[in-house]
Amino acid sequence: MTSSYSQPLASADQMRDAIRRKGQLKGRQADEVSLQEVRALVGVAPHRRDLLIEYLHQLNDAYRCLHDRHLVALAKEMKLPMAEVFEVATFYHHFEVIRGDEVAPGLTVRVCDGLSCELAGAKQLLEKLPALLGRADVRVIPAPCVGRCEQAPIAVVHQNPISHATPERVLAAVQTNQTHQVMTEHVGLDEYVADGGYRLVADLYAGKTDAEPVLKAMEDSGLRGLGGAGFPAGRKWRIVREQPAPRLMAVNIDEGEPGTFKDRTYLERDPHRFLEGLLVAAHVVGIDAIYIYLRDEYHGCRELLTQALAQLQANPPCPLPHIELRRGAGAYICGEESAMIESIEGKRGEPRMRPPYIAQVGLFGRPTLEHNFETLYWVRDIVQKGSQWFSGFGRHGRQGLRSFSVSGRVNQPGVKLAPAGITLQELVDEYCGGMLDGHQLYAYLPGGASGGILPARMNDIPLDFDTLQPYGCFIGSAAVIVLSQHDSARDAAINMMNFFAHESCGQCTPCRVGTAKAAQLMQAKVWDNTTLEDLNQVMTDASICGLGQAAPNPVRCVQKYFSEEIV
Repeated sequence: MTSSYSQPLASADQMRDAIRRKGQLKGRQADEVSLQEVRALVGVAPHRRDLLIEYLHQLNDAYRCLHDRHLVALAKEMKLPMAEVFEVATFYHHFEVIRGDEVAPGLTVRVCDGLSCELAGAKQLLEKLPALLGRADVRVIPAPCVGRCEQAPIAVVHQNPISHATPERVLAAVQTNQTHQVMTEHVGLDEYVADGGYRLVADLYAGKTDAEPVLKAMEDSGLRGLGGAGFPAGRKWRIVREQPAPRLMAVNIDEGEPGTFKDRTYLERDPHRFLEGLLVAAHVVGIDAIYIYLRDEYHGCRELLTQALAQLQANPPCPLPHIELRRGAGAYICGEESAMIESIEGKRGEPRMRPPYIAQVGLFGRPTLEHNFETLYWVRDIVQKGSQWFSGFGRHGRQGLRSFSVSGRVNQPGVKLAPAGITLQELVDEYCGGMLDGHQLYAYLPGGASGGILPARMNDIPLDFDTLQPYGCFIGSAAVIVLSQHDSARDAAINMMNFFAHESCGQCTPCRVGTAKAAQLMQAKVWDNTTLEDLNQVMTDASICGLGQAAPNPVRCVQKYFSEEIV
């Protein structure tokens, strides 16, 4: 039987040529200059695969961009496919990939266009800066929330945030080359130890304090995860503790939810209180290695935390587990726990499907205890003062303390430590010095971009976990943005949806397409509510993670409570 298609046999010379070609590399090859430049920054091979993003940061810091020739060289050094390096480099907003002869920006100025900054004049700042700076090598671009909402508007000159930014202040920073943030005043190691710091963790390791009472105090306090999900912290410790060793810990300081800045505030004040909570959790749960994931916008915090870790390692109160500080690269989605784990592993920050849950199969395939910064910040106080100290606070039938990041039209924005269950009106009047002169409460966002929008007439709802869901909202990380009669809930919802469309990782179609389409439809003077609700339902039901599932909340709130603005 013969084939209907026959191919002539290759000659001996052709076969020898094919064998030679098989041993040659395909695609673009790394040049020697680029290889030497890469090695000068990241060292010589072998290189850990999970440190790919750290290596990209070193190149990006040195050249203020990522030249494609360096990416080719890095791929060769790490023995990775070029496509793998490029797909990671192009996923994160803070990496600027320059191809071929494209001109690299000499300096980047980012202007936050989050809602709080928009209320404070970010749009006007964005319009004025390019002409005022007047330099071709300076690039001015909008950026999503940078976590300094109480200082709005914010511009970031390279790595230096300019609080209450004006065109003149940004120009002065550019002209004087103020491109790095100066460290803030904080509680140092000596002061922290003098106040009893690290005594708890030292007693745990010495056997003077048992792990079980510590775990019981965490459970009895009612402390819930303060990154937004609100899972009981003590229960999480017990679940991970029961998993087979080795166990790992991943700490989330990527607070990218617009309106949220509590973790940054506490870290700038008292880094060692957080580190002691981290070590207590590690001992009680039996953690072998800890990975701290800090958002890239917090350059000063990274310097501060690096210094605090060095102090701790130089004079440890007990044997320390392996600790690594990892740097985000500008991706809101990495606040989601499994996306953060993917990023720590040096990959694109895309959420994982569940199950399995990360408590069972997490970082590097091991059982993982994931915690928000603030959750660990309270561990020492809860254990030393007793569970009743924490649960004894509260209003309107709620228990505990909450750190509210308050911004917008109030006299005294900032982080407000207040009883759980406090109402918006009480929070503004008692903790924020009331509304700004000439402003009256019109609406508020109780939980950042994801948490929905409520009208002023609903200013008496207790703010806590589980109290806002009946109204189509949730508290999340307690990012409260206050609007006045000079603002528009409709415009606020558009700002939020534009943010979600920008930050969608693109992995699932409902979120990737739904957020972009919704943002487009919301620009119309009269909203097509039927089509919007179709999109809302699909995003809620079919998105892989909370970004797409929560994106419809501001839209639905405007449709329900502010319908006069969209007809």
